[in-house]
Amino acid sequence: MEKGYLALVLHAHLPYVRHPEYEDFLEEDWFYEAITETYIPLLNVFEGLVSDGVDFRLTMSITPTLASMFIDPLLQERYLKHLDKLIELTYKEMERTRWQAQFHELAKMYNQTFIEARSLFTGKWGRNLVNAFKQFQDLGKLEIITCGATHGFLPLMDINPKAVRAQIMVAAAQYEKLFGRRARGIWLPECGYHPGHDEFLKEAGIRYFLTDTHGILHGTPRPKYGVFAPVYCKSGVAAFGRDMESSKAVWSAEEGYPGDYNYREFYRDIGFDLDYDYIRPYIHSDGTRINTGIKYHRITGRVDLAFKEPYIKQWAMDTAAAHAGNFMFNREKQIEHLHDFLGKKPIIVSPYDAELYGHWWFEGPDWLNFLIRKISCDQKTIKLVTPSEYLDWHPRNQIVTPSMSSWGWQGYNEVWLEGSNDWIYRYLHKAADRMVELAQSYPAADGLLQRALNQAARELLLAQSSDWAFIFKTGTVVPYAYKRTKDHIERFTKIYDAIKSNSIDSPWLSDIEYKDNIFPDIDYRVYQ
Repeated sequence: MEKGYLALVLHAHLPYVRHPEYEDFLEEDWFYEAITETYIPLLNVFEGLVSDGVDFRLTMSITPTLASMFIDPLLQERYLKHLDKLIELTYKEMERTRWQAQFHELAKMYNQTFIEARSLFTGKWGRNLVNAFKQFQDLGKLEIITCGATHGFLPLMDINPKAVRAQIMVAAAQYEKLFGRRARGIWLPECGYHPGHDEFLKEAGIRYFLTDTHGILHGTPRPKYGVFAPVYCKSGVAAFGRDMESSKAVWSAEEGYPGDYNYREFYRDIGFDLDYDYIRPYIHSDGTRINTGIKYHRITGRVDLAFKEPYIKQWAMDTAAAHAGNFMFNREKQIEHLHDFLGKKPIIVSPYDAELYGHWWFEGPDWLNFLIRKISCDQKTIKLVTPSEYLDWHPRNQIVTPSMSSWGWQGYNEVWLEGSNDWIYRYLHKAADRMVELAQSYPAADGLLQRALNQAARELLLAQSSDWAFIFKTGTVVPYAYKRTKDHIERFTKIYDAIKSNSIDSPWLSDIEYKDNIFPDIDYRVYQ
């Protein structure tokens, strides 16, 4: 009989990046890389576990923006073109490295990886990864949860509760359409919780959400079991808190597993290493060098990139297996201690960004595979569980009001509200107020007016994405984040002015409906 539970939670998210107005758009590569390096490898892990009869439970958010990209025909087609270029490049690499044994083996590995990804994407998964993940949810192995509609950081939207509610309701509606059932849980964007928002979750039929450690520990009254049992908000919605110890084992730059010297080095890529004329057809069309995903070196140590040593796959797999065993052993000891100390079976909630597994940490999916198999076969202390299963088995929990919190730097709002990005909120708040005004002024619109109102809602939601404020803070691709914020606010404002003056430009509206086509079934009345 187990002494406690482990809930592994992966947060799968990308901002909505789709640019049909360009033949080749650099930021769309985020999506293509994630499919090849994270999502297909995770699906392969799940498929292998099911095929081998290994029982497992995993929880995974698929954000509405990511789900929308998964099902978009244009992005599906462009992903295949992306893969075709990589496959062509790997054949050239196999020829170029034929006298360099270690690199040649790696070139063959990448060639096989990309060919397999193409075959699975077009064949087994029918180009639709939403249905691929849904298959494992239907088998009872994977619990898919939702997120805010466009990953808007809800605590900083609380000035207009209707805007917060819309983020949740639009997400819940999309989830029900795609997965054929109501969402049981939600990953609040950036784990950003503000007291009272759980009432909107209750309205959407959502049973639980995830928050950072201090969101629970600083709750009122203090939680008797810390983060090792969920708490109920007064609304009846449950909150699960992140366990710091298990998170640190993976996340920590100093102590985490992904920094092991045997693992693949992320920051050295042939897109930057090889002769420009040779690599030119496989980088961005404007000639900018980019990561191709083909990387031949291991972390090696604290040395300059030029001194990295060749990657040895077997060493990395042996290390991943050892790290999986170490993680399991530490969770066993942690659960044994908590079980005796608390007098009940604890739940350890370990949430991570999904792209850590495969994209940033190349061996991450293998580590997860080893871990799940070891937990299934090599011990009896831990039981893998989803949060909703835990609530079914343990429905009596303390009532606590969690504190405002996030999992960002310093634990509150600082990442999304500071000198680099504070200017955006006057526009976002004004647009949200105007959206509510429009929804209330036109309660039963149809035809062209209804289309304009629905598009206004899309533009507001896209402008609210927390990704843009985050990019301003981190200083990466800032011009793109600026353009996205500016474009969506300007489009919203143009629609607002056109509606108010009864002068809607139908051809222009059709054009932005095509460009910003997220949530085709949205109903602007969600803002009423």
